[in-house]
Amino acid sequence: MQIWPGRPYPLGATYDGTGTNFALFSGVAERVELCLFDADGTETRLDLPEVDAFVWHGYVPGLAPGQRYGYRVHGPYDPAQGHRCDPSKLLLDPYAKAIDGQIDGDASLFSYRFDAPDERNEDDSRGHTMTSVVVNPFFDWGHDRPPQHEYHESVIYEAHVKGLTQLHPAVPEELRGTYAGLAHPAVIEHLTSLGVTAIELMPVHQFVNDPTLQERGLSNYWGYNTIGFFAPHNAYASLASSGQQVQEFKSMVKALHEANIEVILDVVYNHTAEGNHLGPTLSFRGIDNASYYRLVDEDPAHYFDTTGTGNSLLMRSPHVLQLIMDSLRYWVTEMHVDGFRFDLAATLARQFHEVDRLSAFFDIVQQDPVISQVKLIAEPWDLGDGGYQVGGFPPLWSEWNGDYRDTVRDFWRGEPSTLGQFASRLTGSSDLYAHTGRRPIASINFVTAHDGFTLADLVSYNEKHNEANGEENRDGESHNRSWNCGAEGPTDDQAIRTLRGRQQRNFLATLLLSQGVPMIAHGDEIGRSQGGNNNGYCQDNEITWVDWDLDEDGMSLLEFTRRLVHLRRDHPVFRQRRFFAGSADHGGESDLHDIAWLTPTGGPMEDSAWDSEHAFAVQVFLNGDAIDEPDMRGQDIVDDSFLLLFNGHWEKSQFQLPGADYGAVWTAVLDTDATVPAGKQIKARGKVQLAPRSMVLLTRPPVTERPTASGGGVAAGASSEAARIVRATS
Repeated sequence: MQIWPGRPYPLGATYDGTGTNFALFSGVAERVELCLFDADGTETRLDLPEVDAFVWHGYVPGLAPGQRYGYRVHGPYDPAQGHRCDPSKLLLDPYAKAIDGQIDGDASLFSYRFDAPDERNEDDSRGHTMTSVVVNPFFDWGHDRPPQHEYHESVIYEAHVKGLTQLHPAVPEELRGTYAGLAHPAVIEHLTSLGVTAIELMPVHQFVNDPTLQERGLSNYWGYNTIGFFAPHNAYASLASSGQQVQEFKSMVKALHEANIEVILDVVYNHTAEGNHLGPTLSFRGIDNASYYRLVDEDPAHYFDTTGTGNSLLMRSPHVLQLIMDSLRYWVTEMHVDGFRFDLAATLARQFHEVDRLSAFFDIVQQDPVISQVKLIAEPWDLGDGGYQVGGFPPLWSEWNGDYRDTVRDFWRGEPSTLGQFASRLTGSSDLYAHTGRRPIASINFVTAHDGFTLADLVSYNEKHNEANGEENRDGESHNRSWNCGAEGPTDDQAIRTLRGRQQRNFLATLLLSQGVPMIAHGDEIGRSQGGNNNGYCQDNEITWVDWDLDEDGMSLLEFTRRLVHLRRDHPVFRQRRFFAGSADHGGESDLHDIAWLTPTGGPMEDSAWDSEHAFAVQVFLNGDAIDEPDMRGQDIVDDSFLLLFNGHWEKSQFQLPGADYGAVWTAVLDTDATVPAGKQIKARGKVQLAPRSMVLLTRPPVTERPTASGGGVAAGASSEAARIVRATS
């Protein structure tokens, strides 16, 4: 087999129609062998003939897609100096576009002996590790184009490829748990009818299934254990052919785009699956350990870990930064994804030891013409010192707002002195973001996510129940801000079940009527439960899979969630691009404030009312005539006005609506307790009785005329929510 000099760029294996170019960075290698595998496992080794700027490269004519390959890197093995090259270990290409197989936990994967850790293990890992695959880069995208939903119009749906589809009865059995299953019309119909604009997929980069979990009969379900930053996870492919996961992933993206749904990937660029100094040698460790990983300065045999996984990538290394940026660009340009959510993103900001929002990573993202134009979402914390950075990321970024989650949970479970914080979270968290020039879209609002209780479990359990994880219930968060409503777990007590249903509706209504960008965790819209397990990372089974066999409560909750999403979509007053001014000087067409905070008696909220530890109720006036922003055609936005009545108290509360200045007649839109019927009309200064822990939404038509597409007007309120409800109920 011939090998020609080839080119040092692009890195990875690149098929050009007549052969494949291979390029691998290593600053310490003395020799690099390209290992090619036949269908029967026969290995052919070829020395890469050239090296330029530490990139080893060669071109193999006639080598086609589907070819499995790996590397053996010859160089220093001196852990005390941070070097761990080991040619006995078959290594994955860091730029592999597809990966075949999984590791099996064999001792040959480790460069030391279990019975004598100071002794080197030179057993060959071939047959016990994964191999890289040359892929066909060509795909018929047809007329595919990104939906490019504006942030403020987005509703994000966090989902797991397998968990969402594994039990779906309409998905053919052979497609369940796969990219093709996610692209099935039945799944897409659920997403479109719900009204979500983007699906945020939990990790789909190739990850490692931990042998330690497999020994306990468990597996790495979540996937936060990446080993291939360019490769779609092979276990999610329905196609058996090696490398076909790339084609199937692209087909999934194409189908979701056709349904006007964006695809956001949850990505893990803070660490790899190789773990700490006792982990296996799979790729980066054996190629150039000190260039890829943060090592302890005084003891480079060990790893500096801010992720809790054993290692952290070295964010001041130009080669690590190049790897991450090349990966991000590949997923946007070649795989057509629309954005990224960065796991433990504070680690990416640790250029040295402290978290620095002006680190090199953020600089290169800011100037990149491709990555800077897609959705960038940070999980703004890690486990290191100063790692909690909610509100601390640069203006280009949005963040998972952990303060929103905690405050909303506290308010609805009746914690004292939460009303002021609740008001801040409801209106976009300007206290966290406005000081750096950011807007409400900086806040990704969520009440639940993959990590922690589901929504149904949040209102059903006071304590975590993670016994199935095999860690004696020590794993997972212990302070969940949850409340079981009077009984731990399932109950036949109808009063408790009714309260739990109302609490779920309270959380969903708060989430979807808040300023910012809402995120729903998959299955929360149908009451999905994990039986109190708040750390399902290792449960690839019915505990974490979405159960689509809906009872009456599940169907009712689904319909309620749909109504809320559509209400948000139809009314820009709930999804404004700018923070409220809190005054009448807002540039709109109304003399009233753009927002007003009122007591349950209809008067203005005083400072003492906010500060009271016994304050659990408030009215919020959102003025649809005072939206201080134009639409995409430059015309003023006019909307219905709304009153949101919140009763977080454990007792009934009577509300008196404000005077006629705010509206002569109000129409009920929804009540999380369902005692105030939709369509009911209430006059100014009229009274409304709210059930314990409930909220009511009222509306009135706009005072000014709505603009039409041609710039003219229509009769005030002709398309208002109030008119729609009256028609629907008459």
